[in-house]
Formats: sequence, C-alpha cells, structure tokens
Amino acid sequence: MSYLIDRLKYFSRVKQSFSGGHGAVVQEDRSWENAYRDRWQHDKIVRSTHGVNCTGSCSWKIYVKGGIVTWETQQTDYPRTRPDMPNHEPRGCSRGASYSWYLYSANRLKYPMLRGRLARMWREARKTMAPMQAWEHICTTPALAAEYKSMRGMGGFVRTTWDEANELVAAANAYTVKRYGPDRVVGFSPIPAMSMVSFAAGSRYLSLLGGTILSFYDWYCDLPPSSPQTWGEQTDVAESADWFNSSFIMMWGSNVPQTRTPDAHFMVEARYRGAKIVSIFPDYAEGSKFGDIWLHPKQGTDAALALAMGHVILKEFHLGGKSEYFREYCRRYSDMPFLVCLERHGDRYVAGRFLRAADLPDALGQGNHPDWKTVAIDEHSGRLVAPLGSVGFRWGQKEGGDQGKWNLESRDASGSDVSLRLSLVGSHDEVVPVAFPYFGGAQHDYFQGTDHDEVLVRNMAARRVATREGEALVVTVYDLLMANYGLDRGLGGGNVAVSYDDDVPGTPAWQERITGVRRDDVVTVARQFADNADKTQGRSMVILGAGLNHWYHMDMAYRGIINLVVMCGCVGKSGGGWCHYVGQEKLRPQTGWTTVAFGLDWARPPRHMNGTSFFYAHTDQWRYEKLKVQDLLSPLADAAQFQGAMIDFNVRAERMGWLPSAPQLQTNPLEVVRAAREAGQEPAAYAVQALREGRLKMSCEDPDHPDNFPRNLFVWRSNLLGSSGKGHEYFLKHLLGARHGVQGKDLGETGQQKPDEVAWRDEAPQGKLDLLVTLDFRMSTTCMYSDVVLPTATWYEKNDLNTSDMHPFIHPLSAAVDPVWESRSDWEIYKGIAAAFSRIARDELPAAQDLVLTPLQHDTPGELGDPYGVRDWKRGETEPVPGKTMPSMTVVERNYPELYRQFTSLGPLTRKLGVGGKGISWSADSECDLLAQLNYAVDESGPSHGLPRLDTDIDAAEAILTLAPETNGHVAVKAWEALSAVTGRDHTHLAAPREHEKIRYRDIQAQPRKIISSPTWSGVESDHVSYNAGYTNVHELIPWRTLTGRQQLYQDHVWMRAFGEAMCTYRPPVDTGSIRPMLEAPRDNGNPQLVLNFLTPHQKWGIHSTYTDNLLMLTLSRGGPILWMSEIDAAKAGIADNDWIEAYNVNGALVARAVVSQRVPQGMTMMYHAQEKIVNTPGSEITGTRGGIHNSVTRIVLKPTHMIGGYAHLSYGLNYYGTVGSNRDEFVIVRRMAKVDWLDTPAAAQATR
Repeated sequence: MSYLIDRLKYFSRVKQSFSGGHGAVVQEDRSWENAYRDRWQHDKIVRSTHGVNCTGSCSWKIYVKGGIVTWETQQTDYPRTRPDMPNHEPRGCSRGASYSWYLYSANRLKYPMLRGRLARMWREARKTMAPMQAWEHICTTPALAAEYKSMRGMGGFVRTTWDEANELVAAANAYTVKRYGPDRVVGFSPIPAMSMVSFAAGSRYLSLLGGTILSFYDWYCDLPPSSPQTWGEQTDVAESADWFNSSFIMMWGSNVPQTRTPDAHFMVEARYRGAKIVSIFPDYAEGSKFGDIWLHPKQGTDAALALAMGHVILKEFHLGGKSEYFREYCRRYSDMPFLVCLERHGDRYVAGRFLRAADLPDALGQGNHPDWKTVAIDEHSGRLVAPLGSVGFRWGQKEGGDQGKWNLESRDASGSDVSLRLSLVGSHDEVVPVAFPYFGGAQHDYFQGTDHDEVLVRNMAARRVATREGEALVVTVYDLLMANYGLDRGLGGGNVAVSYDDDVPGTPAWQERITGVRRDDVVTVARQFADNADKTQGRSMVILGAGLNHWYHMDMAYRGIINLVVMCGCVGKSGGGWCHYVGQEKLRPQTGWTTVAFGLDWARPPRHMNGTSFFYAHTDQWRYEKLKVQDLLSPLADAAQFQGAMIDFNVRAERMGWLPSAPQLQTNPLEVVRAAREAGQEPAAYAVQALREGRLKMSCEDPDHPDNFPRNLFVWRSNLLGSSGKGHEYFLKHLLGARHGVQGKDLGETGQQKPDEVAWRDEAPQGKLDLLVTLDFRMSTTCMYSDVVLPTATWYEKNDLNTSDMHPFIHPLSAAVDPVWESRSDWEIYKGIAAAFSRIARDELPAAQDLVLTPLQHDTPGELGDPYGVRDWKRGETEPVPGKTMPSMTVVERNYPELYRQFTSLGPLTRKLGVGGKGISWSADSECDLLAQLNYAVDESGPSHGLPRLDTDIDAAEAILTLAPETNGHVAVKAWEALSAVTGRDHTHLAAPREHEKIRYRDIQAQPRKIISSPTWSGVESDHVSYNAGYTNVHELIPWRTLTGRQQLYQDHVWMRAFGEAMCTYRPPVDTGSIRPMLEAPRDNGNPQLVLNFLTPHQKWGIHSTYTDNLLMLTLSRGGPILWMSEIDAAKAGIADNDWIEAYNVNGALVARAVVSQRVPQGMTMMYHAQEKIVNTPGSEITGTRGGIHNSVTRIVLKPTHMIGGYAHLSYGLNYYGTVGSNRDEFVIVRRMAKVDWLDTPAAAQATR
C-alpha cells in the first residue's frame, strides 16, 4: 500500500505497538523522505533582491533546482561597517522569504493579454487596414471605443502573441504622436532605485518618443515639500547605521519595527547602548513599546506638539544661554542671521521678503545677480554684508567676479571675515508691533481648535536701513523665530509667554488643548533632546514616518520637526538630524542613470510632469473641488489678489513656468514647429507670439477638450489603480470610462462657483484614455482595468540594479532562472515595442522636430525667475519671456524611424555634452570609450554606428555604473572637481582614495559594494563616519541649494507669505467636504453608523500592494481587506471583530472586515495601504461595484504653496517639488453591512439588481 494511503488510514488500520504503547512498529522504508530531501537540494545559488520599495533592499540567496526557484534565504555577506559598530546585514522578513510563491502561482501573468473586445476589433480591422489606420478606426469610432472602454475592470482578457501586442501598442503610439502629439503618450512608474534598469526601459522609450514621464514621490505624498523648502534637496537622509551613533532618538510616526524590519536592529542596538528613545504615535503602534516614553498626540496635530518643543528649546538653550554651540551652529549654517524687511499693515507690520543686495544704494558692490544675494549684519563692524553662499553667487560666475564664491566660509563678497549677528535685540533702533497669522482657531467638526485671535501681534526689535526706495525697517529671521514661537524678549506687548503654563500659541500648555499630550511630558522630552544635542555636538535624531506627510498641511508638521534639529545643531552631524524614511528614494548612481533613463544621450530636454497635477486635471477631480482657496489664505493677506479655484492656481503656475504641463499645448507640438518654419520664424518666438495672441492655447486651460486628453498610458513596476491612485473612483469614471462608485456631484450639478481660468464643459468626459498598457508579473487591480497586459519577469528572472537610503550599498537583481512561460524583462519588452514603432514610423512618421516646454527648474540658472513678486504674462503684468516668465522652449529632433537604434545604443550627446546633475557637469569621453569596449560598439550602418551597445539589461546596467560617480572613482573625482570650481574649495579628497575603483555588474553579483562619495549627495562614504545628510554642507562648507545657501526656516515668497506659511505654524486638518452631503441624504441599511477620520498607514502583511495577494501573507493576516477601529467606536456602531463593514463618502466606498482593537484611539480608523480589491472582496451596498480600494474614499486636493516655482529652492524638479497627493484629512462613514454580496453572477445580471 502506498505511503500516502497508509497515512490517510492511520486511525483505522491495526497498529502493532511496543514500549507500552509509546511506539509503533511499521514495515516501511524511508523513501517517503525523498520529496522532502529533494526540496532542500539545489543546483545553484544566485544573489538577487526584491524591487518592492520597502527601503530594506536586502540581499537574498535564490536557490535553483532543475531550472526552478525552490526557495530563498537571507544573504549575510555584506561588507563590514567599522569595528565599533554593528554590521548592516539587513534582516529579511516573511514577505521577502515568501516572494518565490509568485513565480509559479495562479496570480502569475504567463502570456501577453488583450482585452477581448479590443482584440476582436483589432483583428478584424487588420484584415483590411495597416496598423496605424486600424487603430485610428477603432479609437475614433465612438461605438467601438465605448464598447471596449466600458468593459475595463470586468475581466475578459484573451491571450495574444508578442508580435500582435507590440504592433497594437506601437500603432496606438504612432497614431497619437501624429494626430495629437507625443506628449499625449504618458508613462507612470515609481521608485527607480528598486530596479533602475526596468524603470529606465520604459522611460527611455517614452523620452525618445517625446512622451511624458510622470513623477511619483510627490504623487505618493511620501516625500515632503518641507525638505526642498528647508534644504533645496528632496529627502537626503542618514543611513540606518547612523542611528547607532545617536544618543537620543525620537521615532516620530515611523513604526520602525514593522515598516523598517531589515534595519530596526540599529535602533534596538542604539537603545541597548544607552540611547534614549521617545516614541510618538497617535495609536499604540509596534514602535510604541520601544520608547522610554510614548507620546500619543491626536492624529493630525503633530505641528502643535513640535512647536511646543521648539518653544522650550529656544527659551532655555538659546535665550537662556544654555548652549553656545546651538547659537554658533545657527549663525553659520542657517538663515537665522539674515535680514527680513517689515511691511506696513495698518497700525502694525508684517514680515516681508529678505533684504537683498540690490535693495541697497550701492548694491554692496555686487554686479552679478544682486537681486538674489541676501543680506545680514556683521556683528563686529556693524556693516551690512552679503555673505558668501547665497544663490546669487551660484550662477553667472566669472573669473575676477563671483568665481569660487559659492561656499559657506565666514566671509562676505569682498573677502572680508564676518560673524553674522543673530539678534537685533539690544542693538535695535525701535520696537515695533509685528502681526503673525494664527490658524488654530479654525472651526472643524471633528478637530478641537482654540479661542485665540486669528492675528497675533508681538513686539519685535527692528533696525532702520537705507534702501533705494527710502528707509526700511528690518528684523532678523532669528528674532522672527522667537516671536513666532511666542517667546518673551522683554520688549513688552502681548501674545508672549512667561511660563510654560501660559495659554499662548506655541507653549506646552497651548498644545495640550490641541494634541492631548501632557505639557510636562513635552517639556521633559524637549529639554532632554536639546541637552543631549548640546553635550554631544548634535547627536540627537528624529526618525520620521511618512504618515505625517499625508495630511494636507504636512509642511507645518515637518517644518516644526525640522526646526528642532536645526535649532539644536543636529543636521550634518553624525548620529543626528532628520531622518525621513518611506521607500527606496535614494537612487545612488543618479547621474549615470538619468542619461540612460531619459534618453539624454540622444535628445534633451525630456518631458517630465508632476503626477498630482496631471491626475487632478485628467481624472476631472477638479470638477468636484470643495476646498476654497480663500479659506486657506492668511488673515493678513489681500484676498482680492487670490481669486479663483484650486485648478486656476495650478494653471497660472504652469503658464508662468513654475510647474510643467502635460499635454503642453492644445496643438500638436510637431505641427507648431512645422507651422513656425513655414512662417519663417524660430519656433519659440512663433509660439510666444501665438500664445500672446490666443492662436495657441496651453492644454491646462481646457483639460476636458478632446485635443488635450492623455491618450496612451503605460504603467509598469506599479499598481496605480490598486495602490497610489488617490480618487480611485474618479480614475475609473473619467480617465477610463469604467464602472465606478463616485457618489458626489460636480460643481456644475450643485450650482457652485466654477474656475476662472479653465473652460467648463457641462458634460464631463468619460473614458479619456484610448489605451492603457500595464506591465506586471501578477494580475493586479491595474491589470484588470488595462487594455493590454504584458507579462514581465520577476525579480528573480532579470538583471538590474538596486539601492536604498537605508544603507550605502549597490547590489543586483539577478536572473536566477529564465523568465517563465512567455514573460520578458522590462528592457526586452520596451525594446520590442520600440522595434515595432520604428517599423510603423518608416511609412507613417518621418523624422520631425518637436517643441518641448520645460519649467524653470531647480539647480539650473532658470531657478532665478522673479526675485520680488508674481507676475503673469497673460494678465499683462509682464512680458512673456521663455525661461524667465514662462516655460523654456526647446526644439528637439525626433528620428522616429530610427527610434529602435537609438534605444539600443548610447547616443552621441553623452560624449558631446557630458554627464551631470544638481547644477554641475563633467566630460564623459573616457567613459564612452570604456563602454564601447565593455558592451561592444554598434557595427551596423545608421545613426548608431560606432556607439556603445545597449542591447541587453546588463549593457544598460554597465552604462549606468560606468557613467555615475558613485560607482566609478574616476568620474567621482571629475565630479568633485566640477563642484570645486564653483565653491572655490578643493573637495576631490573625498573620492581620491577610490579614484581607480570601477564597480561592474558582476562585482555586485559577487557581493554588495559600497558606493563612492559624490557631490550628488550631501553625505560621505567613509571608514570614519556613517552616511549622514548635510555632512558635506557642514564639514566641507558646501552651501545648501537654497536662496540663502543655508538651511532656510523662513520662506519669503509672496505666495508663502499670503498663505501664512512663511514660518512654521499650526494648521488643523482641512474640511474636504466629503461627509456632509452623505449625511444630509443618508443611505440607510438599518445599521447604526459613525463618522471617523480615515488613515492609511503602511502594513505588516504587504509592501504597498505586493504581497497582499500572496497566499502566505494572506494566511498570516485576515485573508483579505481589513479596517482597524477602536473598541469604543465599534461598540457604538454595533460592530464586532471580523464583521464585514463598509466605509463611504462622496468619493466612493470600500468594504473590509473589521479589526476591533485597543491599539486604535477613538475617532479614527485605519486601513492598511494598498490591499487589492480583487482578493476576497465583496460588493459595496453603496456603489454596487466590487469593494473599492483604500483610495476609493479619497480625492486629490492641491495646495497652492506647492505650485511655486522659479524661486531658487522653490523651483520644480522631477520628484523634487510640486503638488502632492495628500489624503489623511478625509473622513468616512462606517457601518456594518446588512448583506454581503460577492457579485458572483454574470455582469448582465448584476446590472439589473
């Protein structure tokens, strides 16, 4: 009898026992163990990792037997750190250890797939038509287009061949380029650091096409605008090993043990070493128990808590004189000594802009950009001086002028030594009343405000200064900071605190009313944080979680926390600073990667677009906007100057060149150049004249016009519609034309005020996209809504590069096995599409010229826009000047028939123009020569003849590694030389010891390699210190890339001041208007309901949407979507643990099982981010459609201050600065479901219910 049958009959068969029944006699051999033994044998082990954006970036051993991946275990061979520190060795988690499940699971995409109805139309049309004509027929015939678009999300895929899929996609792209313009072909893919070559595959194809690449970090709302506002850098942070060097850590919203699993050991080891740990979470998160104290402010009120801590630190350590170190640090490395002009406002003053050299009668002798050189007072001489390092010294350098003067040496422009005065108190000319806006009294149905006046007047010490316009009063940022925090300077007047118990905005007592945190705890934590920083010269650290950044007024919470580490001298100090972690934001070999990824080797500039503004416009969420711009203004602002809706401000920003546009012009940009040539004009001049006369229009002014629709969208390495898509139901309704759950009415239907700048169409379009193409290895929610689904290789089936912000190593994704079934790597997929496109283009798309519009970008001379005000050329306030008052305009050559050859070779511009980033560049001749040897040169005739090959993913990886200073020591020295020429200081010593090191792809397959120090990053890779952001600014005296060149706490742009955010202040959550309409017209199902604040933290059983459909991870959780709520709230609504519940508002609805827990405080509910609605999710009683995702109840709400551009550090850059997709201000109505409907009948039957 077989062993299996014998086992099944174990209880019924007769058994012979021995040892008094403790043993059983069996007549069988041990061959049954072979299956088990075979399971743990392998033919080879290959190093790879997981491209999942979890920050861990762990190295794994992939075991292969017979060409099949059998399992994976953690690699433990990272290079050592230092003798006095623990090693990195990121600890793998259960998610990584279960990834191989995907390779052979039922979720795996095995073949190229087409939406069934589209496939039938395509095949029928192709019988009589060429590819491009076939696509034109389908998408321009309304009945045909509506037929396949309406079925998005309903399944119905059919298998196809790669040739057919590539031809269809290429035909759609070619038709779109020819009819509408290349910028209507759009691509979305996030987080290149997790698989750089895979990202570059799609972005390279689209960039060579002239398509649009969307940003992702601002869209994800994971990277804070406050980082560019303060440092001119987007989230450069310490590696996790530097936690060990800290002696005081605040874990503020960062649930390190759960969401930073691989590196949490550094925090624990620092704690064992004696570091003080403070946990700050509104809920009892896993990180809470690691704290020596747990502070739990009400969600969304963190700015008030941070301000109160700052009040204590400034009072005791700055004004109280406890720390001379703090004062000297702030004097040299912050904007605190710089002078700000006061402006008369009735019987009081308000803080205005920075005093500039150009304001003074002699401009302080400055001829180069005096408008952009900020001014301070030399403490010793009393002179007004223009200290080195401000942005005016960065650009336009000339020998004998500003050459080499962009540095933080304590000198002024003349070369004299200076020591800048921090405070004018005691050397002032007069004491004047200065007004500050206060927003904490705003009324909100669910957040507690205070009863203080909306304008707080505080006395300040001011000095008179003679300017070109007459006498002006000025104050220092340091004194403004003290006044803003409500500190008593002995100058009289009100709204200042003598005691911490005074109920004055900024005090510990004041914050207690808002946050619920005991004032004594605030004083204790702030005092200890600062005392430790003073004694250790900056070794106090805040580890910050991205959840705080998901509130509408995230800037205020972040700037409040950033202020703490600046005023305590922690930034740029080992073991100190601000450490915001969210994903793998640190793409280490960035400059080499951008060359390949954006096709800079063949054409410049590429088209980039901030994702939030793009989706806000094209999913028509602007049509439902409830938040009024006027409600956000400072009470000190002139409301008449800020009229219009939120999208109006975005349009003005695009028009003035502050933000990018996509599409850019309503007319095909290829046609614009052609018309200009026919008219005998330069295209830029032609376009400016036509825009001025109204013959040309910007697309943003009429997003619902068919000529302005995005037509083709590529999604790869992403689950846009199952994860990050804020306003998910609006995507389905307007972008896709699919079944949706939108419950609200637009502004036209409700009779509310419509936008001023944007054309209103009474009937909103549905189904703007002609084609949605998704590349994935699994059938995700996004795939379900796609028209073409292409199976990509998993992380164990392709060759790629991977880096993280958590450690300084670069390591590979490796092809342990060949891609299974018919899947292909991203590089091969896009190469195939490029080949198909070139074949079609030979007949349909000759070489053309394209007019590309780019915003006034950060780290370019274009960031020096208007230094004093906001002037819109369309309103006649200034002349339209490309690159100054409007977008830059560049004619770019497009050789469409040769696009495939361009894709597969490194173009001539790399040698001609070099490589660079962040404002510097260097030659790449020797690197091009090396790549021609490594990858071989193209020997076929044509435009790529003799150029290095980029045929394979490894070729692309080698190009990135060779061109980047982080992985090529020779390039690193060249990069530091380029920066040294600008700063006037020699920085090459930072890379010289590794000048002859070149990291190759095969090197990192052998072992992860530590990157080389480069000027792209503000920390150093050294045997003496761990990577810490700001280190080179402090120790090498390289300026921060801000207006003042210092850490900037005061934001003087006109819009910043008008919206009350020149300085950090507390702003409560906004009312998005998503609840009241549903309460006024209730949808009763017989069960009680309650209103809760809706939060979406990162989870334990998935990373974004990956692993949430992994059977092993589902088994560890509840097996499907879950919503956490407090025991008290659950009791009110009659909800028991594991009940099916529904959460809804005007944006849509979602269903999930309830997790009733003491962890969650009253008034809020949490749904872990990105749980797939295609896994164990029933239908919604509200919408009648399947469940919804966490973003089904959210909607994009823009913020005007994030639209600012052309103003030094407040300038656009891809994933640097721009509008963001916040979502935590939302509320939902929660109730137990009366009926659970799995929607398991045919679609036609569901429609009749």
